[in-house]
Amino acid sequence: MTQKTYFIADLHLTENRPDISAAFFKFLESNILNQNVDALYILGDFFEVWVGDDYVTELARNVATQLKAVSDSGIPVYFIHGNRDFILREQYAELAGMTLLDEQTVIDLYATPTVILHGDEMCTQDVEYQKFRKKSRGWWWPKLMLAMPLWYRKKIARNAREKSKLSQADKPIEILDVVDSAVLETFDNHNVKNMIHGHTHRPKVHTYSLNGQTLTRTVLGDWYEQGSYLVVTPNGQQLVHTPFM
Repeated sequence: MTQKTYFIADLHLTENRPDISAAFFKFLESNILNQNVDALYILGDFFEVWVGDDYVTELARNVATQLKAVSDSGIPVYFIHGNRDFILREQYAELAGMTLLDEQTVIDLYATPTVILHGDEMCTQDVEYQKFRKKSRGWWWPKLMLAMPLWYRKKIARNAREKSKLSQADKPIEILDVVDSAVLETFDNHNVKNMIHGHTHRPKVHTYSLNGQTLTRTVLGDWYEQGSYLVVTPNGQQLVHTPFM
């Protein structure tokens, strides 16, 4: 019996891109349901925006139904927050049959300790964003936002997206990528040699040599133009990209 574990990130699900949600549902049907799968990990930016568990759109409800079917079939579904959906909470996670994990979590991936994360905290050259990240992940900011009326939260999210687009357009692409020193620090903090993350939308396997040891960092792809996932077995791993039909 073949063992498999799947990792996805950066789908940015939204009503404006039904092709992405259709590709995701096809991915679940083709690769996850009724297969010998050990787990599905979602590493953030699953949704384009999330304003609170009290606002579940038709799309979000359909996604929850599909994921709950995966969970009910005996395949655990795990979720790590991204920078777009960091205020997703237990109410929706329960609806979708997902288990919420810490922003940096070490898992035993077929006898290989592996740290998994969204990855935005390693983009330390983007000082402006890191200031916002520190504030938004604190205890008071999410609590304050979720206490606001829904219409106000929608407005804030809309304005934040526009501001983010303008800000990113003016920044060199290197600033939006992870920084090697932050990557190595993350490896060291968790005492592991393997890392999987998303966020940068630059799927690739990177290796580092440190103190005679080889460290491996696998970056997941986004779903803007194709489906993208990582499948890991006891014998190795493969980054897969599937064009939308």
